Amino acid sequence: MASNVGSRAFQNARLQKKHRKQADELLPRAVAAYRAGRPAEAQAICGQILALLPDHFDTLHLLGVSALDGGQLDLAEQALIQAVEIEPRNAEALSNLGLALFNRKRYEEARKCQERAIALKPNLVVALTGLGNTLMRLGRPDEAIAAHDRAIALKPDYADAYCNRGMALLPLNRNAEANQSFDRALSLNPRHMEAMFGKGLASINLRHFNDALAAFDAALAIRPRAVQVLAQRGRLQQQAGQFDQAKADYDAALALDPRQDVALLGFAQLSVIKNNIAPAIDACRKVLEQNPASEVAWTWLAECFSKQGDLATALQHVEHALELKPDFGDAITAKIFLLDFMPDADFAQHQAVRREWWTRIGAQIARRPQPLRDRDPERRLTIGYVSSDFRTHSAALVFLPVLRHHDHEAFKVVCYSCSPLRDVMTEQCRATADVWVDAWQMSDEELTDRIETDQVDILVDLSGHSAGNRLPVFARKPAPVQVTAWGSGTGTGLPTIDYFFADPVTVPEPARHLFAERVYDLPAVITTDPLQGWQPTPLPMLRNGHVTFGVFNRIDKISEPALTLWSRLMSALPDSRIVIKNGALDDPFLRDGLVARFVAHGIAQERITCLGLSTRDQHIAQFADIDMSLDPFPQNGGVSTWESLQAGVPVVAKLGLSAASRAAGGIVKAVGLHDWVTEDDDGYIAIAMEQAAQPAELAKLRAELPAMVASSAAGNVETYARKVEEGYRLFWRRFCASA
Repeated sequence: MASNVGSRAFQNARLQKKHRKQADELLPRAVAAYRAGRPAEAQAICGQILALLPDHFDTLHLLGVSALDGGQLDLAEQALIQAVEIEPRNAEALSNLGLALFNRKRYEEARKCQERAIALKPNLVVALTGLGNTLMRLGRPDEAIAAHDRAIALKPDYADAYCNRGMALLPLNRNAEANQSFDRALSLNPRHMEAMFGKGLASINLRHFNDALAAFDAALAIRPRAVQVLAQRGRLQQQAGQFDQAKADYDAALALDPRQDVALLGFAQLSVIKNNIAPAIDACRKVLEQNPASEVAWTWLAECFSKQGDLATALQHVEHALELKPDFGDAITAKIFLLDFMPDADFAQHQAVRREWWTRIGAQIARRPQPLRDRDPERRLTIGYVSSDFRTHSAALVFLPVLRHHDHEAFKVVCYSCSPLRDVMTEQCRATADVWVDAWQMSDEELTDRIETDQVDILVDLSGHSAGNRLPVFARKPAPVQVTAWGSGTGTGLPTIDYFFADPVTVPEPARHLFAERVYDLPAVITTDPLQGWQPTPLPMLRNGHVTFGVFNRIDKISEPALTLWSRLMSALPDSRIVIKNGALDDPFLRDGLVARFVAHGIAQERITCLGLSTRDQHIAQFADIDMSLDPFPQNGGVSTWESLQAGVPVVAKLGLSAASRAAGGIVKAVGLHDWVTEDDDGYIAIAMEQAAQPAELAKLRAELPAMVASSAAGNVETYARKVEEGYRLFWRRFCASA
């Protein structure tokens, strides 16, 4: 028996020796195939070796690394776990297992492997920079940067460590420093695709869009099928207003990876902009299926529900996004605008959420020392206007009249244009300025520096919290006096903004203590230029035999309370019709949904006319078919209210509980139509029914109204501009006296 056992052991030993010899011959071939970029061949040879020697460490390690490079994460993890079990003190194998776990998003397990590798081999730079990447994903960016710095200290020419360090700096908003790290990586390896990609990300954050595009293009030249780069280039194109190019990049990214989150979210945002709500919802839900903690997806899903009028669900999604990331600015902004549309939200709630932006974001921004200025109260003042809407946009229709009628002997006008989009309106705005600054590629710090260099005395925000705003610049306080005006007209919540232009109706005295800014009254919260070439039109009711109401507003302003009240009015006037005009109504999904809401209230479909996108001239011409306009609430009309009045079509308005729900009432009263403004639903219906019952009086008002508007202090743009300038001079005198 002993003889047989010894014989078998001898035979096994001989067989093992033979297998090891075969392995020693095969392994160099596998390594050569791997290094030559033939992973399938390398893995096949590894399989041959492991069939002979299942516990061959070097082969398992090579197989794991090869699989890791090719994204075969199951195989990589399995092979590397076996390798580490065989040689638990091999630092390189531990480091590579950590990388495999990192790629599987099991970051805590990855950290433990990487830290074990570093403990065994403190100068293993691959493990150090890998640990830095893991720590960044674990929300420990300062420790991540320290790990990359240790790797760089050990190997100063290690391009990957510089690249990874740059990536760790991005979430800390240290973009300029990140760019330096990426540049260092590229100086060591000019074809380092990840460093080129990182440089693009940093440049987006710095608003250096041309640099970002060049970096992404270079990265794609190195690796044309880099999905993340395609997605981020799409995001960049979208920010630059190049929507077709953005969609092409999103489509290319999603063709390669249908679950790529940046591309899906970019596609969702683009779809919302184009009022294609159904595909936007689908894209958001695909992201949430794979990442339920995506605060961006929850926020854009909220935007989708808001567009459909489901404000309660939209607000729930925004609140969830803020639970996930309390300082997520896009979610706070979405909440600000959602509350503007909520029927029961009042001044206190509106200003509270604006203060929330300040507390979570604005207050964290370092404020500049008070700039030195000549405190002569009567000298020529430099007024700086900051906006992304010096273009064809409703906001430009509001502030352009003031720019055009400035007294340039008393005021020097500097416009800081923060959008890449330019058109005919841009040229009109530019013509009003003494100095024009293309600021769309300036970071907040760079724009702040430029405003200080320009010696701006009074800096005016024209956006509020609307898209493209530069409120972080105003948080830095680069000018002695700061004002918010016209673009949003609801206050900002920033204590660094001194004044807010409003009017006594839009912001009544009892509510003013709630604002961060000091309220200054103009004749109305906004004005607009008179309509060019408009000729009075006869009252449609006289030829139609019935009253036609008009709602020429965004359909997301058509709240359920407003629609319910309009349906009640139309039921009381069974021959009446309603015309609703908005570009979003070109989307059948939204149009059919709006009509269905009226039908659910008993209004026949044939009594409702929906009109979509048109030129502004065509838009204005449609007022010839309207007897009276119905102002929506709680989010009122603004420019649309002025357009209706200037066209001779009076507006029924109801005063609400906030600036957003009182603006139209303020405008209507400012032109002398006090009897057209009410404070409750019954009054709203009574006004409309009374006017519908006296067509002769309504026809007379229609003929007289354009002249009434033009002669009012609110509608006469020259008078309005003088009132604005009186405000600026008062603000400056107060500032000088405060010294």
